[in-house]
Amino acid sequence: MLFERIAIVDENFDYQEDMYVGISGNLITYISKEAPSDALREHYYQTYDGKGKVLMPGFVNAHGHSPMSLMRGYGENLPLQRWLNELVFPFEDQLDGEAVYNGTLLSMAESIRYGITSTSDMYFWVDDMVRAITTSGAKANIARAVTHFGGDVYQLPSFIEQRDSILMYHGFDEGRILIDASVHAEYTNSDESVKAVVEQCRDHDLIMHIHLSETENEVNECIERRGGKTPVEYFDSLGLFDGPVLAAHSVWLTDNDYQILKSKNVTVASNPISNLKLVSGICDVKKLMDNGIRVAIGTDSSTSNNSLDFFEEIKTFALLAKLKSGDPAFMTPKQALYAATRAGALAQGRKTSGLIKEGYRADLIVVDTDVPNMQPSHNMLNNLVYSACGKDVCLTMVDGRVLYQDGEYKTIDIEKVMYDTNAAKDRILAKL
Repeated sequence: MLFERIAIVDENFDYQEDMYVGISGNLITYISKEAPSDALREHYYQTYDGKGKVLMPGFVNAHGHSPMSLMRGYGENLPLQRWLNELVFPFEDQLDGEAVYNGTLLSMAESIRYGITSTSDMYFWVDDMVRAITTSGAKANIARAVTHFGGDVYQLPSFIEQRDSILMYHGFDEGRILIDASVHAEYTNSDESVKAVVEQCRDHDLIMHIHLSETENEVNECIERRGGKTPVEYFDSLGLFDGPVLAAHSVWLTDNDYQILKSKNVTVASNPISNLKLVSGICDVKKLMDNGIRVAIGTDSSTSNNSLDFFEEIKTFALLAKLKSGDPAFMTPKQALYAATRAGALAQGRKTSGLIKEGYRADLIVVDTDVPNMQPSHNMLNNLVYSACGKDVCLTMVDGRVLYQDGEYKTIDIEKVMYDTNAAKDRILAKL
């Protein structure tokens, strides 16, 4: 495909108009203000008129629980622990593979519609998640989180499923599926299970995906339970941060925590809307960035967010960063867009994704700017962060393959997915 006369957000996150961008196979192979030669143009099977459009890197959702779309709107107006224990966990006890498949595929459809090309996902029934994500054509890093409250760690169903998913699916679907190791959280694990998962992670050279310091209660209870250590200090003492780690939330951090995360090159996945809804707190993004800690953006689940509209998430991320810092000049549009794209790709270990750059993967989206909410434009980067919405995405491409364009899903039967997900939801509720 050749995008003609289209505006782009380039590899430096600058805005450039009237560009030509060529896609061959799964790669970006041409970027110029000049049209390609006639000989080169023959390699591009179709052209796309970019008038009134912006081409930019696809979004990377750095923390999600895709099957939880089954519980969208379920269990509102409760604090985190009550929400989990009274509603979410009982619902999850009734899940089966088909429900997880449909919930995941619905989330992929919503993600693709809103410009998310890759997700760092954490859940279970991994076989069925992989089946749904590969059907959609999207990318994902999938982590089967381990929890342990007693017994032999190595006989835990969660540990066995994590081990098996690594062996079966890491690098699956031409690398679009990657498997991460995962300790669910400090409060759901023992020393033994953390050590076992860390060992498994290192043996297979994986990324570790965890929940970290999401609520004030979590931190205070950890300090009491772990001999004065915060969750960051506790995990650090067990070697968890000695390899690449994606830490979701990271809202309640001490000065020493920041130093540990910095020294260990941890990436934080901020989840602003979920943290607001559950009143978990506001992540101090400025302090993270000032300490040289990479920050990406996640939605968390549709249960604690209700939407996967990533433009909505980016705007909230930027606004809360300003509020928390007390500095209206903090969080430029470039910083926000970098967090939404390149930072997440790096956190997933996808080093050649997240930028519009020759030789990089063609994980791209087109945003329609010829709509009322995007006009007039004094600065298009400002409009992308503060004015755009998910429905302005008119094309989503992963590895050079168009998955969604102008209201049409190319890989998903959207009516069937919505019907099947509602049927699965009703089936589960009937058992509760």
